[in-house]
Amino acid sequence: MLSEKMQKALNDHFTAELYSSYLYLSMAAYFGDKSLTGSASWMKIQALEEMVHAMKFYDYIEERGGRVVLQPIAQPPSEWASPEKVFEEVLDHERHVTSLVNDLVALAIEEKDFATHNFLQWFVGEQVEEEASADEVLQTLRLAGEGGNGLFMVDRELGQRTFTMPPDVAIPGL
Repeated sequence: MLSEKMQKALNDHFTAELYSSYLYLSMAAYFGDKSLTGSASWMKIQALEEMVHAMKFYDYIEERGGRVVLQPIAQPPSEWASPEKVFEEVLDHERHVTSLVNDLVALAIEEKDFATHNFLQWFVGEQVEEEASADEVLQTLRLAGEGGNGLFMVDRELGQRTFTMPPDVAIPGL
């Protein structure tokens, strides 16, 4: 059973993961409006991944006898100065999420909640991957420059990303 403090922290993080999904959908819409369909696709897949992360928290809270509490999700931005600025925000956002995960790990240790500590280890590793992925795209965009052929090539490459539903997550309809 989860402590009240841990249940609240996990619910807060569940909401943070939903916001991440919402943010990336907003970024997808921005790219779609700019006819950067590969970048839009990359962001839609990122949004799906964040929804999977949220559902992992949802399922874990229920599995531990807790109650999932839906909270308001803040409106994300909808405009950026450039594709590079979008990915700068992605990297900053993923660093923020890493700090949130680290805070959850610290709370699990403080509360001697070893099951939650174990659950969170997947997210610790996932955040390393998320930050590296965002940084790689950002560095590639910086090398390509602001527009023209370089941006076109990066956009095409980003469009090659695919999504695979993890076998341990069940989202009805997906």
